[in-house]
Amino acid sequence: MILLVDIGNTSTKLALYNLRNNKIIKPISLITHSKKTLSFIKFYLKKNNIRLIFSTSVVPKIFKIIKSFTSKQNIKLYEFKDKKITKSIKINVKKKSQVGSDRIVNSVGALSCYNKNCIIIDFGTTTTFDIVQKNNIYQGGVIAPGIELALKALNRFTAKLPLVKITKQKNVIGKDTIAAIKSGVFIGYTCLIDGIIDKIQKQSKKKYLIILTGGYSKLFKKSLKYKTIVNQDITLYGLVKTIKQNREIFDEF
Repeated sequence: MILLVDIGNTSTKLALYNLRNNKIIKPISLITHSKKTLSFIKFYLKKNNIRLIFSTSVVPKIFKIIKSFTSKQNIKLYEFKDKKITKSIKINVKKKSQVGSDRIVNSVGALSCYNKNCIIIDFGTTTTFDIVQKNNIYQGGVIAPGIELALKALNRFTAKLPLVKITKQKNVIGKDTIAAIKSGVFIGYTCLIDGIIDKIQKQSKKKYLIILTGGYSKLFKKSLKYKTIVNQDITLYGLVKTIKQNREIFDEF
């Protein structure tokens, strides 16, 4: 059994993967920056007798702690960004090292699931757009502030604006401060997403399958003008695809 680990800025996802029957088992989401999370991961490794972890991480500090623990427990740990492993996709950007491994593994997952030109929109700490073509070329992306980041910034950097929880909005014009904030964020991000997709398709002269993942995917799905697919496990599918392409490394597990 292999443990898949996706360490994001806000949340961390764990899932067991059985290479023999190609099954992903029991995905679990945890808060990344929590002492309980690290304790749970240690417990989870022992409980399931895990001897190998395959991880993608954008939080070096947390990954380093896990790496230290696993080395003491004789647990093998592979990271997605290892050049020996990530052979399936060409990264067509100026500085490859600056692209988060989560964004590349999402692209691998999208191609594995759908085999089409894709735009993957990930609602995380940042809202990212990643563009990948079905001929296995990652073309780059777009990074915008995440929704929670925007809401917290409005509260933190103003004297009177409250911290609100985003909900779906029909009316653009808010009749009070809370409604105005909700409109600005929900409708504002709806326009941002639609507008960026418009620009990508116009400039690239291609049509794309739109995949939503991350915390606010379902909230936005029916409000966008484009038909979309919600896939909350796209990162895990990317890790699985990479495992299959490197069976010589993972087969014994």
